[in-house]
Amino acid sequence: MTENKIPQKTERGLIEKLQTVYQEYPGQFWLVVGASFIDRLGGAMLFPFFTLYLTRKFGISMTTVGLIFGLFSLSGVIGTVVGGALTDRLGRKRMLLFGLVFSALTSVLMGVISELPLFLLATLLVGLLADAAGPAQQALVADLLPEDKRTSGFGILRVIFNLAVVIGPLIGGLLATQSYLLLFVADAITSLITAVIVFMVLQETWYPKLEEGEPPESIGQTFRAYLNVIQDHAFAWFLIASVLMALVYIQMNTTLAVYLRDVHGVNERGFSYILSLNAAMVVLFQFPITRRIEKYRPLLVITAGTLLYAVGFAMYGFFSTFSLFLAAMVIITIGEMLVSPVSQAIAARLAPENMRGRYMAVFEFSWMIPFMVGPLLAGLIFDNLKPEMLWYVSGILGLAAAGGYYLLELRVRSARYDYVEERIKILEQLEEGQITADTANTLLENVSQGTWARLAPEEALPAPRKMRIQVNDSASGLIKVDLRLPVGLINTVLDIGGNFSPDLDEVESAHLRELLALASEGNHHTTSEDHGMEITLE
Repeated sequence: MTENKIPQKTERGLIEKLQTVYQEYPGQFWLVVGASFIDRLGGAMLFPFFTLYLTRKFGISMTTVGLIFGLFSLSGVIGTVVGGALTDRLGRKRMLLFGLVFSALTSVLMGVISELPLFLLATLLVGLLADAAGPAQQALVADLLPEDKRTSGFGILRVIFNLAVVIGPLIGGLLATQSYLLLFVADAITSLITAVIVFMVLQETWYPKLEEGEPPESIGQTFRAYLNVIQDHAFAWFLIASVLMALVYIQMNTTLAVYLRDVHGVNERGFSYILSLNAAMVVLFQFPITRRIEKYRPLLVITAGTLLYAVGFAMYGFFSTFSLFLAAMVIITIGEMLVSPVSQAIAARLAPENMRGRYMAVFEFSWMIPFMVGPLLAGLIFDNLKPEMLWYVSGILGLAAAGGYYLLELRVRSARYDYVEERIKILEQLEEGQITADTANTLLENVSQGTWARLAPEEALPAPRKMRIQVNDSASGLIKVDLRLPVGLINTVLDIGGNFSPDLDEVESAHLRELLALASEGNHHTTSEDHGMEITLE
Protein backbone atom coordinates (compact mmCIF):
# COMPACT_ATOMS: atom_id res chain seq x y z
CA MET A 1 0.00 0.00 0.00
CA THR A 2 2.87 2.36 0.75
CA GLU A 3 4.20 1.91 -2.79
CA ASN A 4 0.88 3.05 -4.25
CA LYS A 5 0.60 6.16 -2.10
CA ILE A 6 3.84 7.77 -3.30
CA PRO A 7 2.82 8.00 -6.99
CA GLN A 8 -0.62 9.25 -5.96
CA LYS A 9 0.92 12.04 -3.87
CA THR A 10 3.29 12.92 -6.69
CA GLU A 11 0.39 13.02 -9.15
CA ARG A 12 -1.70 15.21 -6.84
CA GLY A 13 1.27 17.55 -6.35
CA LEU A 14 1.72 17.89 -10.11
CA ILE A 15 -1.97 18.58 -10.64
CA GLU A 16 -1.94 21.22 -7.91
CA LYS A 17 1.09 22.91 -9.49
CA LEU A 18 -0.61 22.95 -12.88
CA GLN A 19 -3.77 24.40 -11.32
CA THR A 20 -1.72 27.10 -9.61
CA VAL A 21 -0.02 28.04 -12.87
CA TYR A 22 -3.36 28.05 -14.71
CA GLN A 23 -4.93 30.40 -12.16
CA GLU A 24 -2.04 32.88 -12.44
CA TYR A 25 -3.08 33.87 -15.96
CA PRO A 26 -6.40 35.12 -17.39
CA GLY A 27 -8.69 32.75 -19.28
CA GLN A 28 -8.34 34.72 -22.53
CA PHE A 29 -4.59 34.15 -22.43
CA TRP A 30 -5.15 30.39 -22.26
CA LEU A 31 -7.50 30.70 -25.21
CA VAL A 32 -4.70 32.34 -27.18
CA VAL A 33 -2.37 29.55 -26.07
CA GLY A 34 -4.75 26.82 -27.28
CA ALA A 35 -5.49 28.50 -30.60
CA SER A 36 -1.78 29.11 -31.17
CA PHE A 37 -1.04 25.43 -30.65
CA ILE A 38 -3.48 24.38 -33.36
CA ASP A 39 -2.16 26.92 -35.84
CA ARG A 40 1.47 26.17 -35.00
CA LEU A 41 0.92 22.45 -35.51
CA GLY A 42 0.20 23.02 -39.21
CA GLY A 43 3.27 25.18 -39.67
CA ALA A 44 5.44 22.67 -37.80
CA MET A 45 4.41 19.97 -40.24
CA LEU A 46 5.40 22.06 -43.25
CA PHE A 47 8.21 24.49 -42.52
CA PRO A 48 11.06 22.14 -41.50
CA PHE A 49 10.74 20.41 -44.89
CA PHE A 50 10.22 23.57 -46.96
CA THR A 51 13.85 23.85 -48.06
CA LEU A 52 13.91 20.17 -48.97
CA TYR A 53 10.67 20.64 -50.92
CA LEU A 54 12.11 23.51 -52.95
CA THR A 55 15.36 21.79 -53.83
CA ARG A 56 13.63 18.53 -54.76
CA LYS A 57 10.60 19.89 -56.66
CA PHE A 58 12.37 22.61 -58.66
CA GLY A 59 15.94 21.27 -58.65
CA ILE A 60 17.35 24.65 -57.59
CA SER A 61 20.58 25.56 -55.81
CA MET A 62 20.82 26.80 -52.24
CA THR A 63 21.53 30.29 -53.57
CA THR A 64 18.15 30.27 -55.33
CA VAL A 65 16.54 28.96 -52.15
CA GLY A 66 18.05 31.93 -50.36
CA LEU A 67 16.58 34.24 -53.01
CA ILE A 68 13.11 32.76 -52.43
CA PHE A 69 13.40 33.28 -48.68
CA GLY A 70 14.57 36.83 -49.36
CA LEU A 71 11.52 37.57 -51.53
CA PHE A 72 9.26 36.09 -48.87
CA SER A 73 10.80 38.26 -46.18
CA LEU A 74 10.79 41.39 -48.34
CA SER A 75 7.06 41.17 -48.95
CA GLY A 76 6.63 40.15 -45.30
CA VAL A 77 8.17 43.46 -44.22
CA ILE A 78 5.46 45.33 -46.11
CA GLY A 79 2.73 43.07 -44.73
CA THR A 80 4.02 43.47 -41.19
CA VAL A 81 4.23 47.27 -41.45
CA VAL A 82 0.64 47.45 -42.67
CA GLY A 83 -0.51 44.86 -40.13
CA GLY A 84 1.16 46.65 -37.22
CA ALA A 85 -0.46 49.97 -38.09
CA LEU A 86 -3.90 48.40 -38.58
CA THR A 87 -3.51 46.46 -35.32
CA ASP A 88 -3.35 49.76 -33.43
CA ARG A 89 -6.10 51.28 -35.56
CA LEU A 90 -8.65 48.46 -35.92
CA GLY A 91 -7.84 46.15 -33.02
CA ARG A 92 -5.91 42.94 -32.43
CA LYS A 93 -8.69 40.40 -33.14
CA ARG A 94 -9.57 41.62 -36.64
CA MET A 95 -5.97 41.53 -37.82
CA LEU A 96 -5.42 38.10 -36.30
CA LEU A 97 -8.42 36.71 -38.18
CA PHE A 98 -7.25 38.34 -41.42
CA GLY A 99 -3.84 36.72 -41.13
CA LEU A 100 -5.18 33.26 -40.29
CA VAL A 101 -7.62 33.12 -43.21
CA PHE A 102 -5.14 34.36 -45.79
CA SER A 103 -2.42 32.12 -44.37
CA ALA A 104 -4.67 29.15 -45.13
CA LEU A 105 -5.49 30.26 -48.66
CA THR A 106 -1.93 31.09 -49.65
CA SER A 107 -0.56 27.86 -48.17
CA VAL A 108 -2.71 25.81 -50.56
CA LEU A 109 -1.70 28.10 -53.44
CA MET A 110 1.99 27.40 -52.86
CA GLY A 111 1.33 23.66 -52.74
CA VAL A 112 -0.34 23.41 -56.16
CA ILE A 113 2.01 25.64 -58.19
CA SER A 114 4.51 23.66 -60.27
CA GLU A 115 6.30 26.42 -62.21
CA LEU A 116 9.15 28.30 -60.50
CA PRO A 117 8.27 31.81 -61.83
CA LEU A 118 4.69 31.42 -60.58
CA PHE A 119 6.00 30.12 -57.27
CA LEU A 120 8.11 33.27 -56.89
CA LEU A 121 4.99 35.43 -57.42
CA ALA A 122 3.08 33.32 -54.89
CA THR A 123 5.94 33.79 -52.42
CA LEU A 124 5.50 37.56 -52.64
CA LEU A 125 1.75 37.24 -52.06
CA VAL A 126 2.19 34.87 -49.12
CA GLY A 127 4.66 37.15 -47.39
CA LEU A 128 2.45 40.19 -47.91
CA LEU A 129 -0.75 38.66 -46.51
CA ALA A 130 0.26 35.96 -44.05
CA ASP A 131 2.63 38.13 -41.98
CA ALA A 132 0.08 40.91 -41.42
CA ALA A 133 -1.20 39.19 -38.26
CA GLY A 134 2.17 38.76 -36.54
CA PRO A 135 2.12 42.12 -34.67
CA ALA A 136 -1.49 41.50 -33.60
CA GLN A 137 -0.61 38.24 -31.85
CA GLN A 138 2.36 39.78 -30.04
CA ALA A 139 0.34 42.84 -29.00
CA LEU A 140 -2.54 40.63 -27.86
CA VAL A 141 -0.35 38.74 -25.39
CA ALA A 142 1.17 42.00 -24.10
CA ASP A 143 -2.36 43.43 -23.62
CA LEU A 144 -3.57 40.42 -21.67
CA LEU A 145 -0.64 40.07 -19.27
CA PRO A 146 0.86 42.54 -16.77
CA GLU A 147 4.55 43.28 -17.19
CA ASP A 148 5.70 40.95 -14.41
CA LYS A 149 3.91 38.02 -16.13
CA ARG A 150 4.98 38.65 -19.73
CA THR A 151 8.31 36.81 -19.70
CA SER A 152 6.73 33.68 -18.23
CA GLY A 153 3.67 34.16 -20.47
CA PHE A 154 5.82 34.23 -23.60
CA GLY A 155 7.63 31.22 -22.14
CA ILE A 156 4.33 29.32 -21.95
CA LEU A 157 3.64 30.18 -25.58
CA ARG A 158 7.06 28.81 -26.50
CA VAL A 159 6.22 25.58 -24.68
CA ILE A 160 3.00 25.29 -26.69
CA PHE A 161 4.73 26.17 -29.96
CA ASN A 162 7.38 23.56 -29.37
CA LEU A 163 4.88 20.95 -28.23
CA ALA A 164 3.46 21.40 -31.72
CA VAL A 165 6.98 21.09 -33.14
CA VAL A 166 7.49 17.81 -31.26
CA ILE A 167 4.46 16.39 -33.02
CA GLY A 168 4.52 18.35 -36.28
CA PRO A 169 7.80 17.20 -37.87
CA LEU A 170 7.00 13.56 -37.09
CA ILE A 171 3.61 13.87 -38.80
CA GLY A 172 5.13 16.03 -41.53
CA GLY A 173 7.84 13.47 -42.20
CA LEU A 174 5.19 10.79 -42.75
CA LEU A 175 3.09 13.07 -44.98
CA ALA A 176 6.13 14.20 -46.98
CA THR A 177 6.92 10.60 -47.91
CA GLN A 178 3.43 10.39 -49.49
CA SER A 179 3.02 13.87 -50.99
CA TYR A 180 4.33 17.33 -50.15
CA LEU A 181 0.92 18.75 -51.13
CA LEU A 182 -0.53 17.09 -48.03
CA LEU A 183 1.73 19.31 -45.91
CA PHE A 184 0.33 22.49 -47.45
CA VAL A 185 -3.27 21.31 -47.10
CA ALA A 186 -2.73 20.33 -43.45
CA ASP A 187 -1.26 23.77 -42.73
CA ALA A 188 -4.32 25.45 -44.32
CA ILE A 189 -6.78 23.34 -42.31
CA THR A 190 -5.15 24.14 -38.97
CA SER A 191 -5.15 27.89 -39.78
CA LEU A 192 -8.87 27.83 -40.59
CA ILE A 193 -9.70 25.92 -37.40
CA THR A 194 -7.79 28.52 -35.40
CA ALA A 195 -9.65 31.33 -37.18
CA VAL A 196 -13.00 29.84 -36.19
CA ILE A 197 -11.94 29.58 -32.52
CA VAL A 198 -10.67 33.18 -32.48
CA PHE A 199 -13.84 34.49 -34.13
CA MET A 200 -16.17 32.67 -31.75
CA VAL A 201 -14.48 33.09 -28.37
CA LEU A 202 -11.64 35.63 -28.30
CA GLN A 203 -12.46 39.10 -26.96
CA GLU A 204 -10.94 42.26 -28.37
CA THR A 205 -8.26 43.73 -26.08
CA TRP A 206 -7.72 47.13 -27.68
CA TYR A 207 -9.73 49.98 -29.11
CA PRO A 208 -8.23 53.44 -29.74
CA LYS A 209 -9.11 55.65 -26.76
CA LEU A 210 -10.09 59.20 -27.72
CA GLU A 211 -10.78 62.13 -25.45
CA GLU A 212 -14.14 63.85 -25.89
CA GLY A 213 -14.02 65.93 -29.06
CA GLU A 214 -10.65 64.48 -30.13
CA PRO A 215 -10.59 63.53 -33.84
CA PRO A 216 -9.54 59.97 -34.71
CA GLU A 217 -6.04 59.41 -36.02
CA SER A 218 -5.81 59.61 -39.80
CA ILE A 219 -4.29 56.84 -41.91
CA GLY A 220 -1.33 59.08 -42.62
CA GLN A 221 -0.75 59.77 -38.93
CA THR A 222 -0.99 56.04 -38.18
CA PHE A 223 1.82 55.20 -40.58
CA ARG A 224 3.91 58.31 -39.83
CA ALA A 225 4.06 57.16 -36.21
CA TYR A 226 6.54 54.51 -37.35
CA LEU A 227 9.09 57.34 -37.36
CA ASN A 228 8.64 57.60 -33.59
CA VAL A 229 9.37 53.88 -33.26
CA ILE A 230 12.55 54.12 -35.31
CA GLN A 231 13.70 57.20 -33.36
CA ASP A 232 13.41 55.29 -30.07
CA HIS A 233 17.15 54.76 -29.64
CA ALA A 234 16.93 52.01 -27.02
CA PHE A 235 14.50 50.03 -29.16
CA ALA A 236 16.54 50.59 -32.35
CA TRP A 237 19.81 49.31 -30.87
CA PHE A 238 18.04 46.36 -29.28
CA LEU A 239 16.65 45.58 -32.74
CA ILE A 240 20.13 45.67 -34.32
CA ALA A 241 21.52 43.19 -31.78
CA SER A 242 18.46 40.98 -32.33
CA VAL A 243 19.05 40.98 -36.10
CA LEU A 244 22.58 39.64 -35.59
CA MET A 245 21.24 36.98 -33.23
CA ALA A 246 18.49 35.92 -35.65
CA LEU A 247 20.97 35.66 -38.57
CA VAL A 248 22.52 32.81 -36.60
CA TYR A 249 19.34 31.15 -35.37
CA ILE A 250 17.49 31.00 -38.70
CA GLN A 251 20.09 28.62 -40.10
CA MET A 252 18.40 25.90 -38.06
CA ASN A 253 15.22 26.21 -40.13
CA THR A 254 16.71 27.08 -43.52
CA THR A 255 20.18 25.71 -44.26
CA LEU A 256 20.89 23.07 -41.62
CA ALA A 257 18.66 20.37 -43.14
CA VAL A 258 20.31 20.61 -46.56
CA TYR A 259 23.81 20.80 -45.05
CA LEU A 260 23.28 17.65 -42.98
CA ARG A 261 21.73 15.83 -45.96
CA ASP A 262 24.31 16.76 -48.59
CA VAL A 263 27.48 16.79 -46.47
CA HIS A 264 26.79 14.16 -43.81
CA GLY A 265 24.01 12.02 -45.32
CA VAL A 266 21.37 12.79 -42.69
CA ASN A 267 17.94 12.17 -44.27
CA GLU A 268 14.58 13.84 -43.55
CA ARG A 269 13.75 11.46 -40.73
CA GLY A 270 17.12 12.01 -39.05
CA PHE A 271 16.70 15.77 -39.26
CA SER A 272 13.20 15.48 -37.80
CA TYR A 273 14.77 13.76 -34.76
CA ILE A 274 17.12 16.73 -34.28
CA LEU A 275 14.23 19.21 -34.47
CA SER A 276 12.09 17.07 -32.20
CA LEU A 277 14.88 17.07 -29.61
CA ASN A 278 14.86 20.86 -29.72
CA ALA A 279 11.10 21.02 -29.30
CA ALA A 280 10.96 18.36 -26.58
CA MET A 281 13.53 20.20 -24.48
CA VAL A 282 11.53 23.41 -24.73
CA VAL A 283 8.33 21.61 -23.73
CA LEU A 284 9.97 20.01 -20.70
CA PHE A 285 12.23 22.80 -19.48
CA GLN A 286 11.14 26.19 -20.88
CA PHE A 287 8.64 27.12 -18.18
CA PRO A 288 10.78 26.17 -15.14
CA ILE A 289 13.80 27.88 -16.72
CA THR A 290 11.75 31.02 -17.41
CA ARG A 291 10.59 31.07 -13.78
CA ARG A 292 14.17 30.91 -12.57
CA ILE A 293 15.65 33.55 -14.88
CA GLU A 294 13.00 36.18 -14.07
CA LYS A 295 15.09 37.41 -11.12
CA TYR A 296 18.16 38.07 -13.31
CA ARG A 297 18.85 41.13 -15.45
CA PRO A 298 17.17 40.38 -18.81
CA LEU A 299 19.94 41.64 -21.08
CA LEU A 300 22.49 39.48 -19.27
CA VAL A 301 20.20 36.47 -19.75
CA ILE A 302 20.00 37.18 -23.50
CA THR A 303 23.78 37.65 -23.66
CA ALA A 304 24.32 34.21 -22.12
CA GLY A 305 21.78 32.61 -24.46
CA THR A 306 23.35 34.16 -27.55
CA LEU A 307 26.79 32.90 -26.51
CA LEU A 308 25.29 29.41 -26.43
CA TYR A 309 24.01 29.97 -29.99
CA ALA A 310 27.55 30.83 -31.07
CA VAL A 311 28.94 27.63 -29.55
CA GLY A 312 26.14 25.32 -30.72
CA PHE A 313 25.99 26.43 -34.35
CA ALA A 314 29.81 26.50 -34.67
CA MET A 315 29.87 22.85 -33.59
CA TYR A 316 28.16 21.81 -36.85
CA GLY A 317 31.27 22.97 -38.68
CA PHE A 318 33.71 21.09 -36.45
CA PHE A 319 32.01 17.72 -35.96
CA SER A 320 30.61 15.04 -38.24
CA THR A 321 28.83 12.46 -36.07
CA PHE A 322 25.10 12.34 -35.44
CA SER A 323 25.48 12.18 -31.65
CA LEU A 324 27.46 15.45 -31.66
CA PHE A 325 24.83 17.01 -33.94
CA LEU A 326 22.33 16.20 -31.21
CA ALA A 327 24.68 17.65 -28.56
CA ALA A 328 24.97 20.86 -30.57
CA MET A 329 21.18 21.11 -30.69
CA VAL A 330 21.02 20.69 -26.90
CA ILE A 331 23.33 23.70 -26.47
CA ILE A 332 21.37 25.75 -29.03
CA THR A 333 18.07 24.90 -27.34
CA ILE A 334 19.29 26.00 -23.92
CA GLY A 335 20.28 29.32 -25.51
CA GLU A 336 16.89 29.55 -27.18
CA MET A 337 15.07 29.07 -23.89
CA LEU A 338 17.02 31.99 -22.45
CA VAL A 339 16.74 34.33 -25.42
CA SER A 340 13.27 34.03 -26.87
CA PRO A 341 10.79 34.81 -24.05
CA VAL A 342 13.02 37.50 -22.54
CA SER A 343 13.51 39.33 -25.84
CA GLN A 344 9.77 39.32 -26.51
CA ALA A 345 9.09 40.70 -23.03
CA ILE A 346 11.65 43.50 -23.54
CA ALA A 347 10.05 44.50 -26.85
CA ALA A 348 6.60 44.58 -25.22
CA ARG A 349 7.95 46.66 -22.31
CA LEU A 350 9.39 49.26 -24.68
CA ALA A 351 6.08 49.66 -26.54
CA PRO A 352 3.45 52.18 -25.37
CA GLU A 353 -0.02 50.63 -25.27
CA ASN A 354 -1.41 52.77 -28.10
CA MET A 355 1.56 51.90 -30.36
CA ARG A 356 2.08 48.29 -29.35
CA GLY A 357 1.10 46.93 -32.77
CA ARG A 358 3.61 49.17 -34.54
CA TYR A 359 6.41 48.44 -32.09
CA MET A 360 5.84 44.70 -32.40
CA ALA A 361 5.72 45.07 -36.19
CA VAL A 362 9.16 46.68 -36.19
CA PHE A 363 10.39 44.04 -33.75
CA GLU A 364 9.35 41.44 -36.32
CA PHE A 365 12.01 42.99 -38.58
CA SER A 366 14.62 41.38 -36.32
CA TRP A 367 13.49 38.12 -37.90
CA MET A 368 12.37 39.29 -41.32
CA ILE A 369 15.63 41.01 -42.21
CA PRO A 370 17.66 37.87 -41.40
CA PHE A 371 15.21 35.75 -43.40
CA MET A 372 15.57 38.25 -46.24
CA VAL A 373 19.36 38.13 -46.48
CA GLY A 374 20.48 35.23 -44.27
CA PRO A 375 19.54 32.26 -46.48
CA LEU A 376 20.90 34.04 -49.56
CA LEU A 377 24.26 34.75 -47.89
CA ALA A 378 24.30 31.22 -46.48
CA GLY A 379 23.57 29.84 -49.95
CA LEU A 380 26.46 31.80 -51.45
CA ILE A 381 28.82 30.40 -48.81
CA PHE A 382 27.38 26.89 -49.21
CA ASP A 383 27.64 26.86 -53.01
CA ASN A 384 30.99 28.66 -53.43
CA LEU A 385 33.05 27.87 -50.31
CA LYS A 386 33.44 24.96 -47.98
CA PRO A 387 30.03 24.27 -46.41
CA GLU A 388 31.66 24.18 -42.96
CA MET A 389 32.52 27.88 -43.34
CA LEU A 390 28.84 28.71 -42.84
CA TRP A 391 28.98 27.47 -39.25
CA TYR A 392 32.24 29.22 -38.49
CA VAL A 393 30.69 32.48 -39.65
CA SER A 394 27.58 31.72 -37.56
CA GLY A 395 29.77 31.35 -34.48
CA ILE A 396 31.42 34.73 -35.11
CA LEU A 397 28.05 36.45 -35.66
CA GLY A 398 26.75 34.88 -32.44
CA LEU A 399 29.69 36.35 -30.51
CA ALA A 400 29.03 39.76 -32.10
CA ALA A 401 25.33 39.62 -31.13
CA ALA A 402 26.21 38.64 -27.55
CA GLY A 403 28.62 41.58 -27.40
CA GLY A 404 25.86 43.90 -28.63
CA TYR A 405 23.45 42.79 -25.91
CA TYR A 406 26.13 43.20 -23.25
CA LEU A 407 26.89 46.74 -24.43
CA LEU A 408 23.17 47.52 -24.06
CA GLU A 409 23.32 46.19 -20.49
CA LEU A 410 26.22 48.55 -19.76
CA ARG A 411 24.20 51.42 -21.25
CA VAL A 412 21.24 50.55 -18.97
CA ARG A 413 23.51 50.56 -15.94
CA SER A 414 24.93 53.92 -16.97
CA ALA A 415 21.40 55.33 -17.24
CA ARG A 416 20.61 54.04 -13.75
CA TYR A 417 23.78 55.66 -12.39
CA ASP A 418 22.85 58.95 -14.06
CA TYR A 419 19.42 58.72 -12.43
CA VAL A 420 20.91 58.25 -8.97
CA GLU A 421 23.44 61.03 -9.54
CA GLU A 422 20.71 63.47 -10.57
CA ARG A 423 18.76 62.71 -7.40
CA ILE A 424 21.88 63.22 -5.29
CA LYS A 425 22.44 66.64 -6.89
CA ILE A 426 18.91 67.68 -5.96
CA LEU A 427 19.44 66.60 -2.35
CA GLU A 428 22.74 68.51 -2.28
CA GLN A 429 20.93 71.65 -3.41
CA LEU A 430 18.43 71.07 -0.62
CA GLU A 431 21.21 70.65 1.92
CA GLU A 432 22.91 73.85 0.76
CA GLY A 433 19.67 75.78 1.12
CA GLN A 434 19.39 76.54 -2.60
CA ILE A 435 15.93 74.95 -2.80
CA THR A 436 13.15 74.04 -0.38
CA ALA A 437 11.80 70.59 0.37
CA ASP A 438 8.68 71.39 -1.67
CA THR A 439 10.80 72.24 -4.72
CA ALA A 440 13.08 69.24 -4.13
CA ASN A 441 10.07 66.91 -4.02
CA THR A 442 8.83 68.24 -7.38
CA LEU A 443 12.27 67.89 -8.95
CA LEU A 444 12.73 64.34 -7.60
CA GLU A 445 9.35 63.25 -8.97
CA ASN A 446 10.31 64.58 -12.41
CA VAL A 447 13.67 62.80 -12.58
CA SER A 448 13.39 60.06 -15.20
CA GLN A 449 15.62 57.04 -15.63
CA GLY A 450 15.68 57.81 -19.33
CA THR A 451 15.16 55.90 -22.54
CA TRP A 452 17.85 53.29 -22.05
CA ALA A 453 16.67 52.18 -18.61
CA ARG A 454 13.43 50.95 -20.23
CA LEU A 455 15.37 47.95 -21.57
CA ALA A 456 15.24 46.48 -18.06
CA PRO A 457 12.34 46.27 -15.59
CA GLU A 458 12.12 49.06 -13.08
CA GLU A 459 13.64 48.02 -9.80
CA ALA A 460 10.82 47.26 -7.39
CA LEU A 461 11.02 49.77 -4.54
CA PRO A 462 8.49 50.12 -1.75
CA ALA A 463 6.17 53.10 -2.20
CA PRO A 464 7.41 55.85 0.15
CA ARG A 465 5.11 56.85 3.01
CA LYS A 466 4.10 60.47 2.78
CA MET A 467 3.24 63.15 5.29
CA ARG A 468 0.64 65.80 4.56
CA ILE A 469 1.04 69.27 6.11
CA GLN A 470 -1.98 71.57 5.99
CA VAL A 471 -2.02 75.07 7.44
CA ASN A 472 -5.25 77.08 7.55
CA ASP A 473 -6.11 80.60 8.58
CA SER A 474 -7.74 80.55 12.01
CA ALA A 475 -10.06 83.47 11.17
CA SER A 476 -11.29 82.47 7.71
CA GLY A 477 -10.62 78.74 7.76
CA LEU A 478 -9.02 78.96 4.29
CA ILE A 479 -6.14 76.57 3.61
CA LYS A 480 -2.91 78.53 3.19
CA VAL A 481 -0.47 75.62 2.83
CA ASP A 482 -1.06 72.09 1.55
CA LEU A 483 2.13 70.03 1.20
CA ARG A 484 2.48 66.29 0.65
CA LEU A 485 6.09 65.17 1.06
CA PRO A 486 7.77 61.75 1.41
CA VAL A 487 8.68 60.95 5.01
CA GLY A 488 12.25 60.25 3.98
CA LEU A 489 12.58 63.72 2.47
CA ILE A 490 11.14 65.31 5.60
CA ASN A 491 13.66 63.44 7.74
CA THR A 492 16.45 64.64 5.44
CA VAL A 493 15.32 68.26 5.86
CA LEU A 494 15.15 67.84 9.62
CA ASP A 495 18.68 66.40 9.68
CA ILE A 496 20.29 69.10 7.53
CA GLY A 497 18.25 72.01 8.83
CA GLY A 498 16.73 72.88 5.46
CA ASN A 499 13.50 74.68 4.57
CA PHE A 500 10.25 72.96 3.74
CA SER A 501 8.46 75.67 1.79
CA PRO A 502 8.36 79.47 1.57
CA ASP A 503 4.70 79.21 2.65
CA LEU A 504 5.83 77.72 5.97
CA ASP A 505 8.29 80.50 6.79
CA GLU A 506 5.75 82.09 9.12
CA VAL A 507 5.74 78.93 11.24
CA GLU A 508 8.49 78.94 13.78
CA SER A 509 11.12 76.44 12.61
CA ALA A 510 11.70 74.78 15.96
CA HIS A 511 7.96 74.47 16.57
CA LEU A 512 7.44 72.94 13.12
CA ARG A 513 10.17 70.38 13.67
CA GLU A 514 8.66 69.44 17.02
CA LEU A 515 5.27 68.91 15.40
CA LEU A 516 6.73 66.83 12.59
CA ALA A 517 8.55 64.63 15.06
CA LEU A 518 5.31 64.08 16.96
CA ALA A 519 3.46 63.34 13.72
CA SER A 520 5.90 60.58 12.88
CA GLU A 521 4.18 58.62 15.65
CA GLY A 522 0.68 59.37 14.35
CA ASN A 523 -1.58 62.18 13.10
CA HIS A 524 -1.24 65.50 14.90
CA HIS A 525 -3.27 68.70 15.04
CA THR A 526 -2.46 72.02 16.66
CA THR A 527 -3.93 75.53 16.61
CA SER A 528 -2.61 78.97 17.44
CA GLU A 529 -3.99 82.48 17.40
CA ASP A 530 -3.23 82.94 13.71
CA HIS A 531 -3.46 79.52 12.17
CA GLY A 532 -4.23 75.86 12.61
CA MET A 533 -1.93 73.07 11.45
CA GLU A 534 -2.80 69.46 10.72
CA ILE A 535 -0.10 66.90 9.98
CA THR A 536 -1.25 63.52 8.67
CA LEU A 537 0.88 60.44 8.13
CA GLU A 538 -0.40 58.62 5.04
